[in-house]
Amino acid sequence: MADENKSLNFLKKYLNTASPTGYEHGGQKIWMDYVAPFVDKVEFDHYGTCYGIINPEAEFKVVIEAHADEISWYVNYITDEGLIYVIRNGGSDQMIAPSKVVQIHGEKGVVKGVFGWPAIHTRGISSDEPVPKLENIFIDCGAISKQEVEDLGIFVGCMITYPDEFFELNDRYYVCRALDNRIGGYMIAEAARMLKENQKQLPYGLYITNSVQEEVGLYGADMIADTIKPNIAIVTDVTHDTGTPMIEKKKEGDQKCGAGPVIFFAPSVHHTIRSLIVETAKEKDIPFQRAAASRATGTDTDAFAHSNGGVPSALISLPLRYMHTTVEMVSKEDVQHVINLMYETLLKIEPGMNLKYH
Repeated sequence: MADENKSLNFLKKYLNTASPTGYEHGGQKIWMDYVAPFVDKVEFDHYGTCYGIINPEAEFKVVIEAHADEISWYVNYITDEGLIYVIRNGGSDQMIAPSKVVQIHGEKGVVKGVFGWPAIHTRGISSDEPVPKLENIFIDCGAISKQEVEDLGIFVGCMITYPDEFFELNDRYYVCRALDNRIGGYMIAEAARMLKENQKQLPYGLYITNSVQEEVGLYGADMIADTIKPNIAIVTDVTHDTGTPMIEKKKEGDQKCGAGPVIFFAPSVHHTIRSLIVETAKEKDIPFQRAAASRATGTDTDAFAHSNGGVPSALISLPLRYMHTTVEMVSKEDVQHVINLMYETLLKIEPGMNLKYH
């Protein structure tokens, strides 16, 4: 139970720490401190991607990977009246912004603000009622001039995040902003913990990799894949629970929270690695779901697969509700099943595996 509490406390602290794209340092420090006892060596690159290595001298290298960054906003323009207009850092959703409290990460520390919105009485209820757009959402930090905003330490380029923190819902779900994809960083760390505590000796080098800048173009994974030069990569990220209203299953597929990890089929997903994952799930009675991606998975899987002349890569996804909101939600059971599936799959990988189709 003590270990479970330690793991959960790490997850809470890790999720609650703002780590927007390009500014992942706070969360990465927490992640490195947690994973360090389970690995032989911890490394990080110039842009902040961190990785723990088991068997660093081994020639054959396997990566398990997640991304550490969360979506956010940049201060883009400050009006003479002291209001702040923003641009996206990643796929931030303007529809959820009005009335949200924000944290502006200024040069003098964090400043609280709110996304304002005109009252229902003043805007009318009609077909031309304004809807939130990048051009009309704005932040009010209580200042009445541009100079006052700057006196608070807020300038163009400052990062803006939401303060919403972790909680559990009905003893079934974890809820938080940034579950996409710091829950992935948690799951790969837990797989490393299981290897250590069960005293498993791997016949290859394992690189537990927490990449930056996924939300703006898979850039951290692209960089670190060239650094590590792995032979195999297994990526974990979130995917949509399509069982909630207003999602078209014919377009988005049929996956739901509580039904297990989602194993993806896509051009960048290597058949041999995926088959190994599927067979492992069946053998160990781990429930799983299937999903397909037509051109790209939209995850770091693509960056690893297309690096170094082609790295055999696969994707294990975690179903998530309400992606890119402040109430992202995942099943506690699914989280544990993803951890178990990664752990069991790692025990089956051999350096001598045939990784070519022909």
